[in-house]
Formats: sequence, structure tokens, C-alpha cells
Amino acid sequence: MGHGHREESDALSIRSATAADAAAVAAIYGPVVASTPASFETEPPTAEEMARRMDATTSTHPWLVAEQQGQVVGYAYVAPAHTRAAYRWSVEVSIYLGEHARGRGIGGALLDDLLERVRATSFVTVRAGTTLPNDASVRLFESRGFALVGIFHKTGYKLGRWHDVGWWELVLSDDPGPPRP
Repeated sequence: MGHGHREESDALSIRSATAADAAAVAAIYGPVVASTPASFETEPPTAEEMARRMDATTSTHPWLVAEQQGQVVGYAYVAPAHTRAAYRWSVEVSIYLGEHARGRGIGGALLDDLLERVRATSFVTVRAGTTLPNDASVRLFESRGFALVGIFHKTGYKLGRWHDVGWWELVLSDDPGPPRP
């Protein structure tokens, strides 16, 4: 086996998430919620709650999982950026990786696949919020063309301190014309 090649069993596959993935998604997200400021939730959601969240948006907004050796190692999705109707062409991206999947290019693979699917829809703008500091997330989003549009200072209090959130934006079309349904 040459350098830079993976064993077939180690190959990464990315696919649309299903309700059957909810437990694996909750297992990845739970430790992030419980012990980091990367999510401003404070109680890890159950598998049932993750299934409900997925079901609420997967008909219109992509949810993906990354698998290696038959195990879900990360996930990514876009969700409505806001509930008001005029915002419906803007989405917010989220990516979470299991602890052992970080720093291996899996987040980039998920984001690339997700953006390809988003570009095939009527969405016009993708945004990403990241608790700061988070150099890995900043590098990931900026490497895919996202631009920093602002920082909300001391916007969330978790784990005994205040946290800033940076917001990045990717406009998919310079002249989208009238919105498609």
C-alpha cells in the first residue's frame, strides 16, 4: 500500500442521514454539548430528539453522515437560518465530528458534499457560526470561500465564562435573480 492511500475498509463514505443514524449523531453531539462551548446547548439531546430534528428538515434541507468502517464518524447539515419567510433562501451549516475523526479531512469532505447539494437547490446564502477561538473551523470555512461577516461578542455563557461567536457567509450566486420556490 503506497503512502496516502487508505485500506478499502478505511474508506470514507458520505451519504444522506436517516432516522436510523439518530443515535450515532446524538453520540457524537452529546460530548460537544456536555463539555465544550462549540454548542450553546447545555443538555445533550437524546437520539429521539435528534431523530425529530432530522425529520423536521430533511425533506428540504440536506443532512449528511460520514462513515468509516461501518461507523458514523461525523455529520453535517443545513437548517433554516431564520423562521421568517423572507429568510427561506438562507441556510446555516453545522458540522460535528467524533473525537477520533477530527483533523483527518472528514469535516472538509462533509462540507464539500453538503455545499454541492446546497448549490443544487434554490438556496442563495450559507452561513456558519463558530464559537471563538476555533482555528480548525475558521480554516475549514475560509478554505471553502466563506468570508467573516461579524463577531458577536460575549454572546453565550457556558462552562463558567463568556464566549464570542464569529459568523461566516458564503454567497452562492452574485446575481441570483428572483428567488425560486
